[in-house]
Amino acid sequence: MLGIGVIGTGSIANQHIKSYNFFKERCQILALYARNREKALEKKKEFLLDAIVYTDYKELLKNPDVNLVSICLPPFLHCQVAIDCMLAGKHVLVEKPMAPTLEECDEMIRVQREMGCYLGVISQNRYTKDNFFLKSMIEHGKLGSVFMGEVKSCWYRGESYYLPQWRGTWELEGGGCILNHSIHQIDLLNWILGKPCEVYAVTANLNHPNSEVEDLAAAILQYSNDVVVTLNTSLISHGEEQLIRIQGSTASLSAPFAVECNIQREDGFPMVNEKYKEQLKREYEEMKVIHYTGFSGQIAEVLETIESGKFLGESAIAGRDAVEVATAIYASASLKRPVQLPLNKTSIFYKKGRKNNE
Repeated sequence: MLGIGVIGTGSIANQHIKSYNFFKERCQILALYARNREKALEKKKEFLLDAIVYTDYKELLKNPDVNLVSICLPPFLHCQVAIDCMLAGKHVLVEKPMAPTLEECDEMIRVQREMGCYLGVISQNRYTKDNFFLKSMIEHGKLGSVFMGEVKSCWYRGESYYLPQWRGTWELEGGGCILNHSIHQIDLLNWILGKPCEVYAVTANLNHPNSEVEDLAAAILQYSNDVVVTLNTSLISHGEEQLIRIQGSTASLSAPFAVECNIQREDGFPMVNEKYKEQLKREYEEMKVIHYTGFSGQIAEVLETIESGKFLGESAIAGRDAVEVATAIYASASLKRPVQLPLNKTSIFYKKGRKNNE
């Protein structure tokens, strides 16, 4: 039975708590931290937790019964708190983004390897049927040769979204819709296609005067196999839409699930390949349902990894990779030119991100 500590009791902590509670035979939430004791007590009551409340997270780390800590804090706090947890002998699951800078990500991974503990980064969208099916079909060549992709990470947030002091600043939030919203889709692209080799991007803040960071970005991602993906993200999109669509030589497949298959007529214009379209639909319908999805799917994997005693750190590397692509997007927008990956430690963006380099 693993003892769980949750550091931070904002809205995202609810997802962690609910997911741990799915596995009460394997883990128990024993500790909650919040600067505001009343807020932590409310969370304890809401979820009927038998947990100790702390207002100093370092005191929580002294609890010998806590084995795994979920960090649900603003991005600028992720690195130091994660390191403190690992040095205290705890396993760590940190909210996305892993950290605002690549330097911080690398320091977290260095400590993880030194301590031999688990370090993971939330990437709950990997644990959905639609995204898993998209990845599987590409890996099995069902789309033929992959040519291009289209990604939308479109959200709507008003000015009051930035009322918390840490939001909307380069120093504390680390970025806007790229780092804190489309990081989900960036992670999925890395998981499905691998990391791009070059990025070209533009960013802007069009409708949030109380924020320093971007509320709009458009990027072109180029891959070593000549695949091109366009990424559009914003916090000013009515209706909100999140989409990944991959175009191949035999079919187009999307998550949320949608499929199109065309072949050419004699005059070169398209006609629907009904047979192959129905085949892909049937494969989707017959695909084994993932038992746990989203946050609970990732928590299940985290628990299994820790129980196995093999803390290989793949989730931490994946979290870093997503931050690297986001950083390259900021670098391209600031320099107004394409930026190649991987970024090296001599880059001015390795430590500073976009801040002070515009």
